[in-house]
Amino acid sequence: MKKLLLIQSTPYDSKGNLIKKSKLYFVGLGLPLIAGLTPKDWEVEIILETIEDIPFDTDASIIGIGSMGHGVVRSIDIAKEFKKRGKTVVMGGYMVSLMPDEAKKYCDSVIIGDAEDVWEDMLRDFENNSLKPFYKKEIKALDTPPPRFDLILNKKIGDFLPVQAGRGCPNSCTFCSVYCLYHNNYIKRPVDDVIRDINHVKSLGFKKFLLLDDNIISDRDYILELAEKIKNLDMLWLSQCSIEIGKDKELLYALSKSGCIALSFGIESISQESLNYMNKGWAKVDEYKTLMENIQNAGIDISTEMVVGADGDTLESIKNTGKFIKDNKISVPRFYILTPIPGTEYYNEMENQGRIAVRDIYSYNGSEAVHIPKNMTPKELTDAYWNLYEEVFSINSILARTIFRKDFFKKMDRCIFYLGVNLYYRYQIKRKITPNII
Repeated sequence: MKKLLLIQSTPYDSKGNLIKKSKLYFVGLGLPLIAGLTPKDWEVEIILETIEDIPFDTDASIIGIGSMGHGVVRSIDIAKEFKKRGKTVVMGGYMVSLMPDEAKKYCDSVIIGDAEDVWEDMLRDFENNSLKPFYKKEIKALDTPPPRFDLILNKKIGDFLPVQAGRGCPNSCTFCSVYCLYHNNYIKRPVDDVIRDINHVKSLGFKKFLLLDDNIISDRDYILELAEKIKNLDMLWLSQCSIEIGKDKELLYALSKSGCIALSFGIESISQESLNYMNKGWAKVDEYKTLMENIQNAGIDISTEMVVGADGDTLESIKNTGKFIKDNKISVPRFYILTPIPGTEYYNEMENQGRIAVRDIYSYNGSEAVHIPKNMTPKELTDAYWNLYEEVFSINSILARTIFRKDFFKKMDRCIFYLGVNLYYRYQIKRKITPNII
Protein backbone atom coordinates (compact mmCIF):
# COMPACT_ATOMS: atom_id res chain seq x y z
CA MET A 1 0.00 0.00 0.00
CA LYS A 2 0.97 3.62 -0.48
CA LYS A 3 1.93 5.20 2.82
CA LEU A 4 1.30 8.65 4.29
CA LEU A 5 3.08 9.97 7.39
CA LEU A 6 1.34 12.88 9.16
CA ILE A 7 3.29 14.89 11.72
CA GLN A 8 2.14 17.32 14.40
CA SER A 9 5.34 19.15 15.31
CA THR A 10 6.30 20.39 18.75
CA PRO A 11 7.63 23.94 19.35
CA TYR A 12 11.15 24.86 20.40
CA ASP A 13 11.72 26.42 23.80
CA SER A 14 13.66 29.69 24.27
CA LYS A 15 16.96 27.80 24.16
CA GLY A 16 16.17 26.00 20.93
CA ASN A 17 15.33 22.66 22.53
CA LEU A 18 12.28 20.64 21.53
CA ILE A 19 9.45 20.86 24.04
CA LYS A 20 8.75 17.28 25.06
CA LYS A 21 6.11 15.97 27.47
CA SER A 22 5.16 12.64 28.98
CA LYS A 23 1.52 13.14 27.95
CA LEU A 24 -0.27 15.27 25.34
CA TYR A 25 -3.53 16.48 26.87
CA PHE A 26 -4.84 18.59 23.99
CA VAL A 27 -4.84 16.46 20.85
CA GLY A 28 -5.37 18.31 17.59
CA LEU A 29 -8.16 17.29 15.23
CA GLY A 30 -6.36 18.15 11.99
CA LEU A 31 -4.31 15.01 11.46
CA PRO A 32 -7.00 12.44 12.47
CA LEU A 33 -9.39 14.31 10.16
CA ILE A 34 -6.89 14.31 7.27
CA ALA A 35 -6.42 10.60 7.85
CA GLY A 36 -10.21 10.16 7.64
CA LEU A 37 -10.22 12.00 4.30
CA THR A 38 -7.48 9.77 2.87
CA PRO A 39 -8.58 7.00 0.46
CA LYS A 40 -8.60 3.45 1.82
CA ASP A 41 -5.73 2.32 -0.41
CA TRP A 42 -3.34 4.49 1.60
CA GLU A 43 -1.76 3.40 4.87
CA VAL A 44 -1.63 6.32 7.32
CA GLU A 45 0.59 6.90 10.35
CA ILE A 46 0.30 9.86 12.74
CA ILE A 47 3.21 11.18 14.80
CA LEU A 48 2.64 13.63 17.70
CA GLU A 49 6.16 14.95 18.21
CA THR A 50 5.50 16.37 21.66
CA ILE A 51 5.28 12.82 23.02
CA GLU A 52 7.17 10.73 20.45
CA ASP A 53 10.07 10.86 18.04
CA ILE A 54 9.80 11.34 14.30
CA PRO A 55 10.82 8.29 12.23
CA PHE A 56 12.97 10.12 9.69
CA ASP A 57 13.84 6.78 8.07
CA THR A 58 10.17 6.08 7.23
CA ASP A 59 9.21 4.37 3.98
CA ALA A 60 6.20 6.69 3.58
CA SER A 61 5.59 8.12 0.10
CA ILE A 62 4.33 11.49 1.35
CA ILE A 63 5.12 13.43 4.51
CA GLY A 64 2.34 15.75 5.67
CA ILE A 65 3.30 18.35 8.29
CA GLY A 66 0.97 20.63 10.26
CA SER A 67 1.80 24.18 11.37
CA MET A 68 0.23 25.64 14.47
CA GLY A 69 1.45 28.86 16.05
CA HIS A 70 5.14 29.16 16.79
CA GLY A 71 5.60 25.45 16.17
CA VAL A 72 5.85 26.34 12.47
CA VAL A 73 9.60 26.90 12.89
CA ARG A 74 10.02 23.27 13.89
CA SER A 75 7.66 22.22 11.08
CA ILE A 76 9.95 23.87 8.55
CA ASP A 77 13.01 22.17 10.03
CA ILE A 78 11.25 18.81 9.75
CA ALA A 79 10.31 19.57 6.14
CA LYS A 80 13.91 20.44 5.28
CA GLU A 81 15.19 17.19 6.78
CA PHE A 82 12.71 15.06 4.84
CA LYS A 83 13.47 16.95 1.62
CA LYS A 84 17.17 16.10 2.12
CA ARG A 85 16.12 12.47 2.27
CA GLY A 86 14.28 12.73 -1.04
CA LYS A 87 10.75 12.65 0.33
CA THR A 88 7.70 14.47 -1.04
CA VAL A 89 6.61 16.95 1.63
CA VAL A 90 3.22 18.67 1.93
CA MET A 91 2.56 21.36 4.53
CA GLY A 92 -0.70 22.81 5.83
CA GLY A 93 -2.25 24.64 8.77
CA TYR A 94 -2.84 28.20 9.88
CA MET A 95 0.73 29.48 9.77
CA VAL A 96 1.71 28.24 6.32
CA SER A 97 -1.71 29.35 5.03
CA LEU A 98 -0.81 32.90 6.09
CA MET A 99 2.62 32.66 4.40
CA PRO A 100 2.23 30.09 1.59
CA ASP A 101 5.00 31.45 -0.64
CA GLU A 102 7.47 31.37 2.24
CA ALA A 103 6.40 27.86 3.23
CA LYS A 104 6.73 26.61 -0.35
CA LYS A 105 10.50 27.20 -0.15
CA TYR A 106 10.75 24.18 2.13
CA CYS A 107 8.24 21.70 0.72
CA ASP A 108 6.73 20.38 -2.50
CA SER A 109 3.20 21.58 -1.96
CA VAL A 110 1.21 23.81 0.40
CA ILE A 111 -2.43 23.30 1.37
CA ILE A 112 -3.81 26.81 1.89
CA GLY A 113 -6.74 26.99 4.29
CA ASP A 114 -9.18 24.11 4.63
CA ALA A 115 -8.07 20.74 3.23
CA GLU A 116 -11.42 18.96 2.90
CA ASP A 117 -12.08 19.77 -0.77
CA VAL A 118 -8.49 19.47 -2.03
CA TRP A 119 -6.88 16.59 -0.11
CA GLU A 120 -7.90 13.78 -2.46
CA ASP A 121 -6.99 15.98 -5.44
CA MET A 122 -3.50 16.40 -4.02
CA LEU A 123 -3.06 12.66 -3.48
CA ARG A 124 -4.32 11.89 -6.98
CA ASP A 125 -1.95 14.45 -8.50
CA PHE A 126 0.92 12.90 -6.55
CA GLU A 127 0.09 9.48 -7.96
CA ASN A 128 0.00 10.98 -11.48
CA ASN A 129 3.30 12.84 -11.00
CA SER A 130 1.48 16.16 -11.42
CA LEU A 131 1.64 17.59 -7.90
CA LYS A 132 0.75 21.29 -7.83
CA PRO A 133 2.70 23.80 -5.70
CA PHE A 134 -0.45 25.10 -3.99
CA TYR A 135 -3.93 23.77 -3.29
CA LYS A 136 -6.69 26.12 -2.21
CA LYS A 137 -10.45 25.85 -2.31
CA GLU A 138 -12.82 27.66 0.01
CA ILE A 139 -15.29 25.29 1.57
CA LYS A 140 -18.97 26.12 1.50
CA ALA A 141 -20.03 23.42 3.95
CA LEU A 142 -18.40 21.20 6.56
CA ASP A 143 -19.18 17.63 5.59
CA THR A 144 -16.45 15.38 6.93
CA PRO A 145 -16.01 11.67 7.70
CA PRO A 146 -15.29 10.53 11.26
CA PRO A 147 -11.71 11.33 12.29
CA ARG A 148 -9.26 8.40 12.47
CA PHE A 149 -8.82 8.44 16.25
CA ASP A 150 -7.81 4.80 16.03
CA LEU A 151 -4.39 6.03 14.86
CA ILE A 152 -3.68 7.87 18.14
CA LEU A 153 -5.45 5.83 20.82
CA ASN A 154 -2.30 3.88 21.61
CA LYS A 155 -0.42 7.09 22.38
CA LYS A 156 -0.06 8.90 25.71
CA ILE A 157 -2.90 11.37 25.31
CA GLY A 158 -5.31 13.04 27.73
CA ASP A 159 -8.80 12.03 28.79
CA PHE A 160 -10.71 13.84 26.04
CA LEU A 161 -10.78 14.06 22.24
CA PRO A 162 -11.70 16.94 19.89
CA VAL A 163 -14.97 17.24 17.98
CA GLN A 164 -15.54 19.97 15.38
CA ALA A 165 -18.62 22.20 15.51
CA GLY A 166 -17.82 25.26 13.39
CA ARG A 167 -15.00 27.29 11.87
CA GLY A 168 -14.62 31.03 11.53
CA CYS A 169 -15.80 33.98 13.59
CA PRO A 170 -17.91 37.09 12.90
CA ASN A 171 -15.36 39.37 14.62
CA SER A 172 -12.45 41.14 12.88
CA CYS A 173 -9.56 41.32 15.36
CA THR A 174 -6.54 42.64 13.44
CA PHE A 175 -4.00 40.23 14.94
CA CYS A 176 -6.14 37.12 14.47
CA SER A 177 -5.26 34.41 11.96
CA VAL A 178 -8.86 33.12 11.99
CA TYR A 179 -10.09 36.47 10.69
CA CYS A 180 -7.38 36.53 8.01
CA LEU A 181 -8.44 33.13 6.68
CA TYR A 182 -12.23 33.26 7.10
CA HIS A 183 -13.02 37.00 6.89
CA ASN A 184 -16.04 36.94 9.20
CA ASN A 185 -17.53 33.78 7.69
CA TYR A 186 -18.80 31.17 10.12
CA ILE A 187 -19.26 27.67 8.74
CA LYS A 188 -21.00 25.17 10.98
CA ARG A 189 -21.37 21.42 10.69
CA PRO A 190 -24.80 19.79 10.75
CA VAL A 191 -25.83 19.16 14.35
CA ASP A 192 -26.39 15.46 13.70
CA ASP A 193 -22.84 15.10 12.35
CA VAL A 194 -21.43 16.69 15.49
CA ILE A 195 -23.49 14.34 17.65
CA ARG A 196 -22.27 11.41 15.54
CA ASP A 197 -18.67 12.30 16.33
CA ILE A 198 -19.38 12.85 20.04
CA ASN A 199 -20.95 9.41 20.17
CA HIS A 200 -17.88 8.04 18.43
CA VAL A 201 -15.64 9.59 21.11
CA LYS A 202 -17.92 8.14 23.79
CA SER A 203 -17.78 4.69 22.20
CA LEU A 204 -13.99 4.80 22.52
CA GLY A 205 -14.33 5.06 26.30
CA PHE A 206 -13.95 8.82 26.76
CA LYS A 207 -16.22 10.78 29.07
CA LYS A 208 -15.13 14.25 27.92
CA PHE A 209 -14.61 16.02 24.61
CA LEU A 210 -13.28 19.35 23.37
CA LEU A 211 -15.82 21.09 21.16
CA LEU A 212 -13.66 22.81 18.54
CA ASP A 213 -15.07 26.09 17.32
CA ASP A 214 -13.51 29.50 16.88
CA ASN A 215 -16.51 31.06 18.60
CA ILE A 216 -19.38 28.78 19.62
CA ILE A 217 -21.79 31.69 20.06
CA SER A 218 -21.45 32.81 16.44
CA ASP A 219 -24.88 31.27 15.87
CA ARG A 220 -26.99 31.21 19.06
CA ASP A 221 -29.77 28.98 17.72
CA TYR A 222 -27.20 26.47 16.49
CA ILE A 223 -25.34 26.11 19.79
CA LEU A 224 -28.64 25.93 21.71
CA GLU A 225 -29.83 23.07 19.49
CA LEU A 226 -26.48 21.34 19.83
CA ALA A 227 -26.46 21.73 23.62
CA GLU A 228 -29.96 20.26 23.87
CA LYS A 229 -28.80 17.12 22.06
CA ILE A 230 -25.48 16.89 23.93
CA LYS A 231 -27.42 16.97 27.21
CA ASN A 232 -28.71 13.47 26.55
CA LEU A 233 -25.24 11.97 26.01
CA ASP A 234 -23.94 12.19 29.59
CA MET A 235 -20.63 13.74 28.49
CA LEU A 236 -18.55 16.62 29.85
CA TRP A 237 -17.09 19.14 27.43
CA LEU A 238 -14.95 22.25 26.95
CA SER A 239 -14.84 24.89 24.22
CA GLN A 240 -14.06 28.53 23.47
CA CYS A 241 -16.04 31.61 22.54
CA SER A 242 -16.42 35.33 22.98
CA ILE A 243 -16.70 36.70 26.54
CA GLU A 244 -20.04 38.14 25.36
CA ILE A 245 -21.65 34.85 26.33
CA GLY A 246 -21.61 36.22 29.88
CA LYS A 247 -24.52 38.46 28.89
CA ASP A 248 -26.71 35.50 27.96
CA LYS A 249 -27.66 33.66 31.16
CA GLU A 250 -30.16 31.43 29.37
CA LEU A 251 -27.48 30.18 27.00
CA LEU A 252 -24.94 29.81 29.81
CA TYR A 253 -27.23 27.56 31.82
CA ALA A 254 -28.18 25.56 28.72
CA LEU A 255 -24.49 24.86 28.07
CA SER A 256 -23.86 24.04 31.72
CA LYS A 257 -26.78 21.59 31.84
CA SER A 258 -25.47 19.89 28.71
CA GLY A 259 -22.14 19.16 30.41
CA CYS A 260 -19.99 22.21 29.58
CA ILE A 261 -17.44 22.57 32.39
CA ALA A 262 -15.00 25.16 31.01
CA LEU A 263 -14.75 27.83 28.33
CA SER A 264 -11.70 29.65 27.02
CA PHE A 265 -11.90 33.35 26.20
CA GLY A 266 -9.56 35.61 24.28
CA ILE A 267 -10.02 38.69 26.44
CA GLU A 268 -6.64 40.07 25.30
CA SER A 269 -6.17 43.09 27.59
CA ILE A 270 -7.44 45.06 30.58
CA SER A 271 -6.79 48.25 28.59
CA GLN A 272 -9.83 49.41 26.62
CA GLU A 273 -7.54 51.48 24.42
CA SER A 274 -5.67 48.33 23.46
CA LEU A 275 -8.88 46.49 22.66
CA ASN A 276 -10.05 49.37 20.49
CA TYR A 277 -6.69 49.40 18.74
CA MET A 278 -6.97 45.67 17.94
CA ASN A 279 -10.45 46.23 16.45
CA LYS A 280 -11.93 44.49 19.46
CA GLY A 281 -13.76 47.48 20.87
CA TRP A 282 -16.97 45.44 21.17
CA ALA A 283 -15.38 43.85 24.24
CA LYS A 284 -15.70 46.18 27.24
CA VAL A 285 -13.14 45.92 30.02
CA ASP A 286 -15.52 47.45 32.56
CA GLU A 287 -17.91 44.53 31.90
CA TYR A 288 -15.33 41.76 32.32
CA LYS A 289 -15.89 41.22 36.05
CA THR A 290 -19.68 40.90 35.77
CA LEU A 291 -19.49 38.69 32.68
CA MET A 292 -17.01 36.34 34.35
CA GLU A 293 -19.13 36.13 37.48
CA ASN A 294 -22.14 35.18 35.37
CA ILE A 295 -20.14 32.45 33.63
CA GLN A 296 -18.76 31.06 36.88
CA ASN A 297 -22.17 31.23 38.59
CA ALA A 298 -23.46 28.97 35.82
CA GLY A 299 -20.90 26.38 36.91
CA ILE A 300 -18.50 26.97 34.01
CA ASP A 301 -14.80 27.51 34.70
CA ILE A 302 -12.78 30.13 32.88
CA SER A 303 -9.57 29.89 30.90
CA THR A 304 -8.18 33.03 29.27
CA GLU A 305 -5.80 34.05 26.51
CA MET A 306 -4.33 37.56 26.72
CA VAL A 307 -1.73 39.53 24.78
CA VAL A 308 0.53 42.31 26.00
CA GLY A 309 2.20 45.01 23.95
CA ALA A 310 -0.70 46.73 22.17
CA ASP A 311 -0.69 50.51 21.92
CA GLY A 312 -2.89 51.00 24.98
CA ASP A 313 -0.67 48.90 27.21
CA THR A 314 1.71 50.46 29.72
CA LEU A 315 4.13 48.84 32.13
CA GLU A 316 1.59 49.62 34.87
CA SER A 317 -1.37 48.03 33.03
CA ILE A 318 0.65 44.87 32.34
CA LYS A 319 1.60 44.67 36.01
CA ASN A 320 -2.03 45.20 37.06
CA THR A 321 -3.09 42.29 34.85
CA GLY A 322 -1.73 39.90 37.48
CA LYS A 323 -4.15 41.28 40.09
CA PHE A 324 -7.00 41.11 37.56
CA ILE A 325 -6.35 37.39 36.99
CA LYS A 326 -6.19 36.67 40.72
CA ASP A 327 -9.25 38.74 41.67
CA ASN A 328 -11.41 37.13 38.99
CA LYS A 329 -10.39 33.57 39.96
CA ILE A 330 -9.38 32.68 36.41
CA SER A 331 -8.57 28.99 36.56
CA VAL A 332 -6.09 28.72 33.68
CA PRO A 333 -4.64 31.97 32.28
CA ARG A 334 -2.15 32.22 29.39
CA PHE A 335 -0.32 35.21 27.91
CA TYR A 336 1.54 36.07 24.74
CA ILE A 337 3.38 39.12 23.51
CA LEU A 338 1.41 40.69 20.67
CA THR A 339 3.38 39.61 17.61
CA PRO A 340 3.07 40.90 14.02
CA ILE A 341 2.66 37.60 12.17
CA PRO A 342 3.08 38.07 8.40
CA GLY A 343 -0.27 37.72 6.68
CA THR A 344 -2.24 39.47 9.44
CA GLU A 345 -3.55 43.02 9.37
CA TYR A 346 -1.49 43.77 12.46
CA TYR A 347 1.70 42.91 10.59
CA ASN A 348 0.73 45.28 7.78
CA GLU A 349 0.06 48.07 10.31
CA MET A 350 3.41 47.62 12.03
CA GLU A 351 5.21 47.41 8.68
CA ASN A 352 3.58 50.60 7.39
CA GLN A 353 4.47 52.42 10.62
CA GLY A 354 8.08 51.23 10.55
CA ARG A 355 7.66 49.54 13.93
CA ILE A 356 8.95 46.04 13.26
CA ALA A 357 12.12 45.73 15.30
CA VAL A 358 13.10 42.15 14.40
CA ARG A 359 12.99 41.01 10.78
CA ASP A 360 13.80 37.35 11.31
CA ILE A 361 10.27 35.90 11.32
CA TYR A 362 11.65 32.52 12.37
CA SER A 363 12.67 34.01 15.71
CA TYR A 364 9.07 35.00 16.51
CA ASN A 365 7.93 32.95 19.50
CA GLY A 366 5.33 35.06 21.31
CA SER A 367 7.55 35.48 24.36
CA GLU A 368 9.95 38.14 23.05
CA ALA A 369 8.93 41.53 21.68
CA VAL A 370 9.69 41.89 17.97
CA HIS A 371 7.86 45.18 17.40
CA ILE A 372 8.32 48.66 18.89
CA PRO A 373 5.56 49.24 21.47
CA LYS A 374 4.06 52.69 21.92
CA ASN A 375 4.69 53.09 25.64
CA MET A 376 7.87 51.09 26.33
CA THR A 377 10.92 49.60 24.68
CA PRO A 378 10.87 46.06 23.26
CA LYS A 379 13.12 44.90 26.10
CA GLU A 380 10.87 46.49 28.71
CA LEU A 381 7.89 44.70 27.16
CA THR A 382 9.66 41.33 27.19
CA ASP A 383 10.71 41.82 30.82
CA ALA A 384 7.19 42.91 31.81
CA TYR A 385 5.75 39.83 30.10
CA TRP A 386 7.89 37.41 32.09
CA ASN A 387 7.35 39.38 35.30
CA LEU A 388 3.59 39.07 34.72
CA TYR A 389 3.91 35.31 34.31
CA GLU A 390 5.97 35.09 37.50
CA GLU A 391 3.29 37.02 39.39
CA VAL A 392 0.31 35.11 38.00
CA PHE A 393 1.94 31.76 38.69
CA SER A 394 3.23 32.58 42.14
CA ILE A 395 2.07 30.09 44.76
CA ASN A 396 -0.15 32.77 46.32
CA SER A 397 -1.95 33.50 43.05
CA ILE A 398 -2.29 29.83 42.11
CA LEU A 399 -3.90 28.91 45.43
CA ALA A 400 -6.21 31.92 45.34
CA ARG A 401 -7.48 30.97 41.88
CA THR A 402 -7.78 27.21 42.29
CA ILE A 403 -8.26 26.27 45.96
CA PHE A 404 -9.30 29.32 47.98
CA ARG A 405 -12.60 29.90 46.21
CA LYS A 406 -16.20 29.72 47.37
CA ASP A 407 -17.14 26.90 45.00
CA PHE A 408 -14.20 24.64 45.92
CA PHE A 409 -16.25 21.98 47.69
CA LYS A 410 -18.84 21.87 44.88
CA LYS A 411 -16.21 20.87 42.32
CA MET A 412 -13.22 19.74 44.32
CA ASP A 413 -11.92 17.39 41.62
CA ARG A 414 -11.87 20.15 38.99
CA CYS A 415 -10.16 22.61 41.33
CA ILE A 416 -7.46 20.10 42.18
CA PHE A 417 -6.99 19.41 38.47
CA TYR A 418 -6.55 23.15 37.80
CA LEU A 419 -4.08 23.31 40.68
CA GLY A 420 -2.02 20.65 38.93
CA VAL A 421 -2.18 22.49 35.60
CA ASN A 422 -1.07 25.74 37.23
CA LEU A 423 1.80 24.08 39.07
CA TYR A 424 2.99 22.54 35.80
CA TYR A 425 2.76 25.94 34.07
CA ARG A 426 4.78 27.39 36.95
CA TYR A 427 7.42 24.71 36.35
CA GLN A 428 7.57 25.69 32.66
CA ILE A 429 7.75 29.42 33.38
CA LYS A 430 10.71 28.93 35.71
CA ARG A 431 12.47 27.46 32.67
CA LYS A 432 11.35 30.30 30.39
CA ILE A 433 8.94 28.07 28.49
CA THR A 434 5.69 29.79 27.54
CA PRO A 435 2.77 27.61 28.72
CA ASN A 436 0.50 26.51 25.92
CA ILE A 437 -2.27 24.03 25.34
CA ILE A 438 -0.17 21.15 24.01
